[in-house]
Amino acid sequence: MKLKPFLLGFGILAVLLTLAPLIAADYWWIRIFDFPHTQLTILTMVALVVYFARFNIRSWKDYSFVAVLTACFVFQLSKIYPYLPHNQYEVGEASEGIHQDNTIRFFAANVLQKNKNSDLLIRELENQNPDIILLTETNGKWKDNLIKATLDFPYKVEIPMDNTYGMLLYSKLPLKNPKINFLVDDSIPSIETIVQLKSGKEIQLFTIHPTPPMPQHNPSSSDRDAEMMIIAKKARDSKLPVIVAGDFNDVAWSSTTGLFKTVGGLLDVRIGRGFYNTFDATSSILRWPLDHFFVTEDFRLVNCKTISGIDSDHFPFYLTLSLEPEHAAMQKPASPTKEQIITANNQIAEARKKQEEKQKKAKKE
Repeated sequence: MKLKPFLLGFGILAVLLTLAPLIAADYWWIRIFDFPHTQLTILTMVALVVYFARFNIRSWKDYSFVAVLTACFVFQLSKIYPYLPHNQYEVGEASEGIHQDNTIRFFAANVLQKNKNSDLLIRELENQNPDIILLTETNGKWKDNLIKATLDFPYKVEIPMDNTYGMLLYSKLPLKNPKINFLVDDSIPSIETIVQLKSGKEIQLFTIHPTPPMPQHNPSSSDRDAEMMIIAKKARDSKLPVIVAGDFNDVAWSSTTGLFKTVGGLLDVRIGRGFYNTFDATSSILRWPLDHFFVTEDFRLVNCKTISGIDSDHFPFYLTLSLEPEHAAMQKPASPTKEQIITANNQIAEARKKQEEKQKKAKKE
């Protein structure tokens, strides 16, 4: 295969993959292109370097190709740049001499329902010693396997399910008024609860695991997008500091997650620190940040990290937050525009209409 035609073909492909996520449609085969910005950034850079190294740039075709590929590279890089470790943090570092009673240590992991090795997870829970544990893809067997490991967690919300959307929440801190919600689908749970810190101060916690767009079961992203928008509106309406955690089945830089963050008045702990890729733990190349922590401006970050594999396709994500509302004015999130609010409301309305139609169809059958 000749190198130049190959690079030209790659350039055309790069353009198509760059433009695809800009299409305002929720089909799975379009939304999947929200993911590979990191890989495309690297590939387009390599293609440009090889093109300059091997060929003389003389004709208008060469200039056009280089210009288009450069535009693709800049666009791809702009999507992932906020998540490079450049120290321009969206969630600032915790103040020196923080009060430990106002901190919260949080461990979140998608365990992979079919994973039979719970001992690895239990070992990591012992090593990290969190205040709160959120586990997704948990069925009854996982719940039973964790009974002894969670004896020191007196507060719990357990929703074991066999459809890969089970959720287990364990806490050493008091949980007030915990609620199990099925926001857009009666088989996809989420949790909302007030958490009381050791200092007595209260925060609002939302945990979610929306369904991803998949060709076999859910060919559009409408359910995922709507659940995220519902939580965003709940976060914005909350009178308490908010944490939203879970497996979003969406990358941090997608337009949907960006809209969720803006509508919710939330900040991303990753920005300025690194990717902290949590999926796919079974691949060394195709990895993305799918498990997230978003917070309101009341919080500062003490530390965060991904944790070694637990035989799941996700790495656990661990962080320690400090509640410092006195510094909230220094990291205020941008307010949503009228158009963004309308978009969020439309996504919610579309998913609810779809669910109503599904229920009517089920009743007839």
